[in-house]
Amino acid sequence: MEITWYGHSCFRIRGRGCAAVTDPYDPALRVRLQSLQATLVTISHDHPGHNYARGVRRSAYVISGPGEYEVGGVFVVGVRTYHDTKKGAERGKNTAYIIEIEGVNLCHLGDLGHIPTQEQIEQFNNVDVLFVPVGGRNALTGTRAAEVVGLLEPKIVIPMHYKTEGLDTELGTVMRFLSEMGVEPPEVQPALTVTKSSLPTETQVVLLEPKT
Repeated sequence: MEITWYGHSCFRIRGRGCAAVTDPYDPALRVRLQSLQATLVTISHDHPGHNYARGVRRSAYVISGPGEYEVGGVFVVGVRTYHDTKKGAERGKNTAYIIEIEGVNLCHLGDLGHIPTQEQIEQFNNVDVLFVPVGGRNALTGTRAAEVVGLLEPKIVIPMHYKTEGLDTELGTVMRFLSEMGVEPPEVQPALTVTKSSLPTETQVVLLEPKT
């Protein structure tokens, strides 16, 4: 499968005959999204930076909450989490998604704002690829994000929701997260190709270049 980042928390995960798009954002946030084609769209929470399903072609099935789904051969589990440390009392609810495509388990945390509970960690079991917010403000800081990585032990970590050129929002950079992970900034890649057999044995951080 191929993973492409469109900035903020928006990715397209494309497998054979299927594709998922996560958290498409309103054009006011950044440059206008292409009209992406996808089998399904996941929305972590109802905020313009994450809920612009109109940015994806209308044939896509939209998933916007907890539950179990199967769409076009893609299996999705939505897990209730929160946008803050007070069970949503300050910023509301958030849905994290486990998306299975071609035998690879991908977990998109949306705007997770707290360390997952033990029950949530069990639902996130066997994560191969983790998309984790690292820019702080209304989601995990780099330090907290590194703690979550340690709990979930994914094979590949792709940071998201951090300050990049042209992004009209106040977020921290990715550098704090990389420091907390104890890694040097890796070479930025335009996209990532992943198969079950190509997954690394130890956690690897991958930086993607936002596609415009």
